Amino acid sequence: MSAKKKAPAKKSAGSKPKAAAKQAKQAKPAKPVAKKAAPVAKKAAPVIASAAKKKAAPLKKAPVKAIAVPRPKPKGGDLLTEFKNFTPYTVKKGEEYMNDDQSEHFRQILEGWKMELMEEVDRTVHHMQDEAANFPDPNDRATQESEFAMELRARDRERKLIKKIDESLEKLDSGDYGYCKQCGVDIGLRRLEARPTATLCIDCKSLDEIREKQRG
Repeated sequence: MSAKKKAPAKKSAGSKPKAAAKQAKQAKPAKPVAKKAAPVAKKAAPVIASAAKKKAAPLKKAPVKAIAVPRPKPKGGDLLTEFKNFTPYTVKKGEEYMNDDQSEHFRQILEGWKMELMEEVDRTVHHMQDEAANFPDPNDRATQESEFAMELRARDRERKLIKKIDESLEKLDSGDYGYCKQCGVDIGLRRLEARPTATLCIDCKSLDEIREKQRG
């Protein structure tokens, strides 16, 4: 009876290898997953290395080059053609043309205009002294020379205008200011305020311009 009871123990021993084989078969598919994951890590490594090289690369600074900076134009318009820093004259009823009040009004305009022109000439001289430099770039040198040439031409026109203003101030002193030098009529307050150095009335000025066009 005891021998018959021990026989089933052999069967249970043979079933263990079968269970182990089944577990091994189930565990085998996990190995390819690890193999596939490995190349991903290899590909990521060069990307990180290249990014580190890019960050470590030194920055190259561009060389500082002197540039000719154009001079800003004065505010309030072109002083060669107009002067606006004044209050227009209010004509009183029955007022005589070129009386003392009107003469004083235009004297202030002419003197104020002359003062601003002289200040502009001084600013140009200081600007040319400050901005004068020996630029290594030929294009910058050409730009600076062109700018200085234009300013010198403008200052030459301003000197001629200052001379006309002085002549107008002399006419104010002599009582001849405000009258056309060709026909002798009144030039007019509004025309004089627009162009204080005018010596011709509007009709004579128009005729003079027509003659110049015919000659040219």
